[in-house]
This record gives sequence, C-alpha cells and structure tokens, in this order.
Amino acid sequence: MDNSKVYTNRINIIIIAIICTFLWGSAFPAVKVGYEIFNIAPNDIGGKLLFAGYRFFLAGIFVLILQIATKQNIFKLTFKEIGEISLLGFGQTTIQYIFFYLGMTYTTGVRGSIINGTSTFFSIILAHAIYKNDKLNFNKVIGCIVGFLGVIIVNLGDTSVLQGGFSFKGEGFIMIAALILSIGSLYSKKISQNKDAYTVTGYQLAIGGLILIIIGYTLGGKLTNFTFKSTALLVYMALLSAIAFALWAQLLKYNKVGVISVFNFLIPVFGTILSAIILKENIFDIKILIALLLVCAGIYLVYKRKE
Repeated sequence: MDNSKVYTNRINIIIIAIICTFLWGSAFPAVKVGYEIFNIAPNDIGGKLLFAGYRFFLAGIFVLILQIATKQNIFKLTFKEIGEISLLGFGQTTIQYIFFYLGMTYTTGVRGSIINGTSTFFSIILAHAIYKNDKLNFNKVIGCIVGFLGVIIVNLGDTSVLQGGFSFKGEGFIMIAALILSIGSLYSKKISQNKDAYTVTGYQLAIGGLILIIIGYTLGGKLTNFTFKSTALLVYMALLSAIAFALWAQLLKYNKVGVISVFNFLIPVFGTILSAIILKENIFDIKILIALLLVCAGIYLVYKRKE
C-alpha cells in the first residue's frame, strides 16, 4: 500500500472513530432528557433498564433491517455462531449496562464519567496480553495518561470529585462495567473475523436489549408518557447506538484494539460539550478546550506509527 492510501485510510479511521464517540457522547444529555420526559425516577432501576432495553433492542432491529435492505443474509448462522453472538449481547449490552446503572445509583455522574474512562486502559492492557501485534509501547502509555488527564480535567470544578470515599457498589460497579466493555470489544473482534460485523452488531444489540427489557419489567419498571417528542428521542437513541456500535465493530474488526480504544477518551468530552448545549449550560469554559487538546494529543501519541 502506497503512502497516499495509508494516509487516506488513517484519515477515514479517525473520522469514523470521531463520529462514533460523538454519537455516544450525545447519549449523555439524551438519557438525562429521556428520564425526564418518560417520568423515570432517580431510584427507579427497573424503569432505567427498561428504557435502555427498548433503546438497544430497537438499535439491533434497525441494523438488521438495514442488512436485509442491502441484501445481506442475516439468517445464515450456525448454532455455534448464535451462541457466540448471544454471549456477546448478554455480556457487552446486558451485564455491562446493569453494572453501569447500578453503579451510577451510588456515585456521581462526574466520578462515573472519569472511572468509565478506565475502559481504554483495560482494552489496551488486554490487547497487549492477547495480540502479538498490539503490544504496549512508550507512546501508548504516555498517550493513555495524557488522554485520561483530559477526561479528569473536563470534570474539574465539580466538588463531588473530591468528596466521599470509594464505594464498591458505586465506583466499583462502574469499573466492572468498564472492564466488561473492554472484554466485550475484544470478544467482538474475535467473533467478527469470519462473520459480517454489522450482522453481529445487530443481533447482539437486539438480544442484549431484549434481556434488559425482561429484567426491567421483572423489577417493576414502566415507561409512560409516550408522545411524539419522547418517541422521537427513543428512536434517535436507538439510531445513534445502531450506527455507533456497527461502525465501531467494523473498526475493531480491521484495526488494532489498542489503537482504536484510545478514541473512547473523546466520549466524556463530547458528552460535556453536548450536555452544555442541549441542557443550556455554560459551554465557554477553558477546561473543555484544555481537555479536548489533551485527549487529541493522547490519541495522536497512541495512533502515531513509524513509517
């Protein structure tokens, strides 16, 4: 591959990764608005899981419909492949989301955002242990540290960062969720090598979402106040998950996990910026600019390759 093609390929990867992280970042204010318009109380775990279940189930259905529309055979799966995809959906979507939202019940959004950033570290360390061509190096270590500093800085100013101690049911659960997300990313890469990544994404989201719906109803969760506005929000959240997860799975299939995962540091930065815009909060804050610069510097260090 000549230099121009290599450069174009890198630019395409960066653009796709930014689109994914931007969409995931938009989920932060969308979830907050969703809780309000669907009348989901802060301590209503069943309602939250039900809301998430509808979102991910619809996202999976959207991806599978697109696959059918583009004449992809989504039904050509062996029993082994069905088992692998079901395990991915149960782990990456259902279990990860349960730990995340149970954890968020016992900690602050700021702490949750910072600790959730550890998923990048987990992904890079696990990739180092599993893949011979994805080893840790000086640039990766420094890049991760610089990127994580950006995640911390974007959350500075909230006193909750410094208040209280470590809670296993709070910060501990968020860290477990981050670890499960990292393991899920590696497992997704493994099972997508000989299968269509979009089909795998569609099924795992639908299966994981369906299990969340069942658990949500079991816990007494209910979604009320279905209006045009609330339905449109739910459809948007399903679409953002469908697009982001499908594109991300494609990136992981053809690229090193350690290189792609560092882009996750952009999620809390985009989440902060979009929350400020949508929730009408102050966006003109120097810490957001510094955080974005640090995250971009971290990504550059990890992504830089020797010619």
